Amino acid sequence: MHGAQARIRYRALLTAALRRIAADPTGLSTVDRSELLEGVRSFHIRHSRTESREAPVRDPVHVIYYRAVEPGLIEIVRVLHERMEPSRHIGTDTKE
Repeated sequence: MHGAQARIRYRALLTAALRRIAADPTGLSTVDRSELLEGVRSFHIRHSRTESREAPVRDPVHVIYYRAVEPGLIEIVRVLHERMEPSRHIGTDTKE
């Protein structure tokens, strides 16, 4: 189901996920993805469902790929649908 309320809930979920990553970039729900690009980690936003300030999103489908730049600061490399192959979008010959 899409619409204004769904967008608000998904935006809140993304915000919660980004806050969690910034607070603990190497947390238990993160995955080292250095095989894609040096220092890259991933985090599936479903792990932040309980941290959102809005009603929960039932089936979140996005993964955030990021690098920790310094404490409390992360660089978002990509946000991809969980079905997308990250090696086709990260660490390719295109400038990151």
